[in-house]
Order: sequence, then C-alpha cells, then structure tokens
Amino acid sequence: MSNPTPTPVLAAKNLIKRYGQVTALDGADFELLPGEILAVIGDNGAGKSTLIKALSGAIVPDSGEIKLDGNLVHFKNPSDARKAGIETVYQDLAVAPAMTIAENLFLGREIKRGGLLGKLHVINKKQMLEEAVKYMQELKIGIRSMTQPVETLSGGQRQGVAVARSAAFAKHVVILDEPTAALGVKESGMVLDLIRRVRDRGLPVILISHNMPHVFEISDRIHIQRLGRRAALVNTKDISMPDAVAIMTGAKTL
Repeated sequence: MSNPTPTPVLAAKNLIKRYGQVTALDGADFELLPGEILAVIGDNGAGKSTLIKALSGAIVPDSGEIKLDGNLVHFKNPSDARKAGIETVYQDLAVAPAMTIAENLFLGREIKRGGLLGKLHVINKKQMLEEAVKYMQELKIGIRSMTQPVETLSGGQRQGVAVARSAAFAKHVVILDEPTAALGVKESGMVLDLIRRVRDRGLPVILISHNMPHVFEISDRIHIQRLGRRAALVNTKDISMPDAVAIMTGAKTL
C-alpha cells in the first residue's frame, strides 16, 4: 500500500491578483511538502514574484486561499507571515552593513535584558552574541567573529548571515529569492550547502531561481510558473533541464 501524501506545509489554491488590466496571478496553485527544497522557476512576467509575495504576506491576493499546515490563513502583511513562522530572504539583502553580524541576526528582534533594564529596552548583547555564535556553528557558516561589521564580509558570507537569520526564526518555511544571483562559483556552492543544512534541520525551503543548474542540483521538486499560474509540478529527477525550460517558455506542456 502506498504512503498517503503528507499535508503540505504551505499551500495555495486558485490565487488571483490583478493590477488594473494586468493579471499577475491567474488561478495559481502551490504546494510545499514537509522537508523538501522546492524550486520555483518561470520566465519574466510568469507571476513568480507575485506568487511568493502572496505566500509571504507582501501582497494580499484578490481571491483564492492560502493554507499553513492545512489551516486557512490570511496574511495582511509580511509581519503576519513572520509571526506564522514564514521567513523570506529577498534578493536585495536586508542587512545593515555597519552593524555587527550578531546585531544583524537579531535585527528587529533584539533580546532585551531581564527586569527593569528590559522594560527600559536595554539590549542583552552578551546573549545575542552567544546565540549568534551557536546559530552560525549549527549551520557551519565559517565567520571568524560575530562582532565584525557585515560590510567587511564577502557576498556569500552576507547571504549566509541573511539565510541564518531566516532559519533561526522560521518555524515553518524559509523562502529564498535568487540567493546565488550575485555570487561566484565557490560562494554559490557555499550557499547551496547552507540551504541543504537548513532543510536537514527540518525546515522546508522555497527557492526562487533563474539558475537552472542550481535548481537541478539542489531541489527535490520544481514548480514551473507560466502566465500567472502553475504550468507543472514535477520531481526534479523526473524531468530534464531542456524539458523544464520548454514548459517554462510554453514550447511544451505536461
């Protein structure tokens, strides 16, 4: 007897989003299963960004439903999605270059001191530093000191800080938007390894990428978006790169 399909961690059904005369999402479906790396690919204008923004609370769809662990959710903003345990790392990294790595990891979620000092919003820098070291060691991100400013890091290391921050606070899902776009071969490899480690710690990952070799190297399944909806959802090992591109461009259908 075959195993029943697990409940998707994050799912969407029939999402529609219009901007005036432009339909960005035209009945889009989506599902992310527990413990997987799901790549989302599509040509420019396919609605990838709008789909991800809907799933991460950055936009509110006109209609359709989004479910988290099988329960209907309504995200009015990114803060709602974060509270529900969905963390997103966008292509233009939201890191503060002049602040230290530890300060960046806890940016907006600083740990306060206990008692009266906490009420006065005094930050517990020692605890933040200790936890930052622990997170970075768990994810095997090789950075010498958590007290160095982020502006002293390479592109891959900055991406590592952003991914580590999302993994530290995500309870359900990590969404990564083009995490290797501006990186060289070695640094890209480092970030792909980091994504695997995030998944191995139990967090499913949504990876939006134009880099097809990276998609095929790291993903378990591929969601192909075309003309505002899902054109295909396939196991990565069951499709070739040329066929995936052909579906993406409309030259082939499944």
